[in-house]
Amino acid sequence: MDNHFNSFDNLETSIRKSSVIQERINLVSTHMYKQFLEYQRSTMNSAEVFLKIADNMRSTVEYLKQSFGARGVATDNIYFEADNDNSVLVLHILWHTISFTTKWNNQPQALYRGVEVPMISNRIIAMKGNFYEIIKDVKEEDQLRTVLEQEVASLFIPAERGQNCIIKINHLGNKEFYINHMDAPREFLLKVIETICGGGIYHEELRQ
Repeated sequence: MDNHFNSFDNLETSIRKSSVIQERINLVSTHMYKQFLEYQRSTMNSAEVFLKIADNMRSTVEYLKQSFGARGVATDNIYFEADNDNSVLVLHILWHTISFTTKWNNQPQALYRGVEVPMISNRIIAMKGNFYEIIKDVKEEDQLRTVLEQEVASLFIPAERGQNCIIKINHLGNKEFYINHMDAPREFLLKVIETICGGGIYHEELRQ
């Protein structure tokens, strides 16, 4: 009889454990599914924004060529390149090179919002220099860190089109600029160009 009751108790304990596991796993899967849906939508929005950045870049190149050409400056080194999978853009403006990439958006990632709920978003990174030269000879697992060392600004694109995109610019202490989805491609491109080309390059000198 003792063995019978022990068996019953073990069965009841097992059922309770299974119920607890199922309940908690359901909570986890619900949370992850919500993140997955937001990630899918932000990825679609990001792809659209990146294509519009390319369109704006094309117009920018034409305006730059007209402006410098009218001043008698050779415009051979004003152009942009796009890779085959639409994840990298490289813009050349005379002695400046600027790159944009959507790489590393391979999982749901959130932008920290302090007291607010973290914002699941895709990220377009803008950097000074040629992306391909920056990651050349760098191990794959170290490429993101290497790119972030050259980062000038990033554009974070949320899942909801009614929610503003966020531009963060490094030299301004990561100050945030809020911009709607429609204007984000143009404004991000222009802010990055203004940041890089609006300054200058100092001669290197040995300091005593």
